[in-house]
Amino acid sequence: MLADTQKSPTLSLITKDVLLLTKARLTLSVVFSSMAGYLLAVPSPNMWHLLLLSVGGYGLAGASNVFNQIIEKEIDAKMIRTQNRPIPAGRMSVPVAFGIAVMLLVLGLTVLYFLNPKTAMFGAISVFLYTCAYTPLKTITPLSVFVGAIPGAIPFMLGWVSATGSFGLEPGILFMIQFFWQFPHFWAIGWMMHDDYQKAGINMLPTGKPDNATALQIILYTLWTIVISIVPVFGISGALQLSVVWATAVAAVGLVFLWAGLRLYKNHSIANAKKLMFVSIVYITAIQWIYVIDKFI
Repeated sequence: MLADTQKSPTLSLITKDVLLLTKARLTLSVVFSSMAGYLLAVPSPNMWHLLLLSVGGYGLAGASNVFNQIIEKEIDAKMIRTQNRPIPAGRMSVPVAFGIAVMLLVLGLTVLYFLNPKTAMFGAISVFLYTCAYTPLKTITPLSVFVGAIPGAIPFMLGWVSATGSFGLEPGILFMIQFFWQFPHFWAIGWMMHDDYQKAGINMLPTGKPDNATALQIILYTLWTIVISIVPVFGISGALQLSVVWATAVAAVGLVFLWAGLRLYKNHSIANAKKLMFVSIVYITAIQWIYVIDKFI
């Protein structure tokens, strides 16, 4: 009798696949956004609240990513970037992935409801829009980026809502910052992955191709993101404040962001699109840190 050459999955491999399934790095960035929003809303942080917000945020963001990969399992199998994900690679079945998604969803909603019902409501809206609107629209229209920007912008304002139990001017501005930021960010990714996306019938770019018109829209949305990001310095954003010194820092980081967009407009290379994508991540992370530092230091 031939020896069984198949190896049972180890705990480390299972853990790695769960992290891939929930897109751990992306999900942690979502958690960080919500934590920043919370810190901006309170005079002093409550560690128990931050822990619950982090667990609930990871649960909902992770569930959204798992549902996304279940729906897009055939699409993922066609693209080099996603072929090694657990479902298309055959390392995890759809029922198992679905069970993980449901558990994360229930965990996330329960924990966020414990903070306050409005936080859970916005979290549920985020999961619904990401899973039931953005994901299916990706193969239909580039407007999917607009739809996807809504759930993508919720985490930053969700932290504020979790602290106050209400939605108003301040969380609205936090929402708008992250909403407009996502256009240049995701168009940079769409530019980088254009050929791979085409294999799967996905087109993320507003004109359908990496051209001057797309690059111009990237520049315009970058400018709008920078403008909204410095609005709190004018004292018209309620309790959300930004000093002149730190507003200058926001503007400086914004100029680097704009420079990356201009470079792509001048030279339509994949390398420039990759630089823009990287700079966009630096930008959103930097301004969240700047807002928090300005408040507490």
